[in-house]
Amino acid sequence: MAQAGAYGSKLGQFLHLKEAPPALVTRSLRSAELAVTETRNDHPVRGLSGSLTAEDAFLVSLKLQDYPDCELWERGNCIMRSDIRAGTTYLYDLTRDPRYVIDKPFHSLFFYIPRSALDSIAEESKVPRVDELDCQAGVGHDDGIIRHIGASLQEGLRRPDEANQLFIDHMMLGLTAHVAQAYGGLQRTSALARGGLAPWQAKRACERLESDLGGRLSLQKVAAELDLSVSHFSRAFRISVGLPPHQWLLHQRVKAAKQLMTVRDLPLSEIAISAGFANQSHFTRVFSSIAGVSPALWRREALGAPSGET
Repeated sequence: MAQAGAYGSKLGQFLHLKEAPPALVTRSLRSAELAVTETRNDHPVRGLSGSLTAEDAFLVSLKLQDYPDCELWERGNCIMRSDIRAGTTYLYDLTRDPRYVIDKPFHSLFFYIPRSALDSIAEESKVPRVDELDCQAGVGHDDGIIRHIGASLQEGLRRPDEANQLFIDHMMLGLTAHVAQAYGGLQRTSALARGGLAPWQAKRACERLESDLGGRLSLQKVAAELDLSVSHFSRAFRISVGLPPHQWLLHQRVKAAKQLMTVRDLPLSEIAISAGFANQSHFTRVFSSIAGVSPALWRREALGAPSGET
């Protein structure tokens, strides 16, 4: 299926990159494509950026390095110059043909959010739809939430094999809801945050997630099986279980790995793959962060203890 939105290779062409930049994609809101793309060029050729196809969608950009005296264009005209600062967030309306002069090294994250995703967030929250986002040219925002989400997704962009789909879905859903509220005036009702899943729903959701330790199962699929929206399911699962779905899945991987490590001769590399990790390095990082010790040390202590304690 051909790519429709302004992310990945299309964003690379827009910025005159020689290779398609890394991107992560989710379709957790009405099958609308949400994506994050990391773009970087340390030695750009001077010139005006390309044009992106006009569409009812937005780009939210987190700048990862300074870009002084940036010449901004909209609808075919230069409208202003502005100093871009690292750590600042900018919003672009793709109906306005945003462009800029590329004449310095750049490094940014671009979050692609179509209007249909914002409409879906509003509909699920049972509040009026977002009319417009605050897309003032050259106006940056000091947004700690987007910096945090960006830093988390950068790890996934650098190690895509380790970024399970539940994690991507969760982070992009959270970012879209935040953008709708912070820059679109979306009002969420307090009642939405109170209810968890029914016991049977929690049991079924956990069984489905645990059936795919590799994390290829999407939030959308699990939520649909419970006849819930993605945002409602994600919120209710955390209330009922105590962790977001992707973090709960990591704990189940560690639990499975511990069971496998009681087999003395099974290599850690095989245990990593069997428990749903991308590789042994990924296994070691996640296991150490959850268990507090490395897999090798945990195994030595477990096998050296009485069987009842293991």
